[in-house]
Amino acid sequence: MQSTTISFGNMHTHGELFANLLRARRQSFIVQNRWDLPEAGGMEYDQYDTPASRWIAVHRGGEILAGIRLTPTTARCGIYSYMIRDAQKGLLASIPSNLLNFEAPVSPDVWESSRVFVSQSVPAKLRMQVQASLMQEMITASRELGAKQVLGLVPVVWSRWIGRLGLDAEAAGPEMEIDGSSNQVALMHLSAVRH
Repeated sequence: MQSTTISFGNMHTHGELFANLLRARRQSFIVQNRWDLPEAGGMEYDQYDTPASRWIAVHRGGEILAGIRLTPTTARCGIYSYMIRDAQKGLLASIPSNLLNFEAPVSPDVWESSRVFVSQSVPAKLRMQVQASLMQEMITASRELGAKQVLGLVPVVWSRWIGRLGLDAEAAGPEMEIDGSSNQVALMHLSAVRH
């Protein structure tokens, strides 16, 4: 099992990995969760998949086991910035605008994690190992990008597994139902990560 951080600058060195990640996102979010998201060529994508973002893939052979997208809170693309901030501004109809307890930050010290998934094909006995690899790569990549905090809209059960993965985090918004699942914004503090 490998963990790889992909950027527009290095994706050419990873063959089909980025396309496979977008295919796995389609399977997870469009097919399984039945979310109404853009897709093309069997791949899911949205307005935040720009050169400003990074993508983390946990993979074995050509199979994607898990993934995350990281976007700087300083990103801009037309009217969009990053998902949590755009939802707060009312730009995303599918996500409530009251998802955050404070004004969404715009800072080089804060990055957003989104499109977090673990493939349903991952057996239960390997899920914790896959999640740990995904989070460790997210921490490493975020730190290398200069982040001190990562903001993410995650399943409400985040508090059960976040400590086991060595992350220090706090609730940053109310629990809310989005597309049939309970979610909450969490703020992860990278300076307090245990190794």
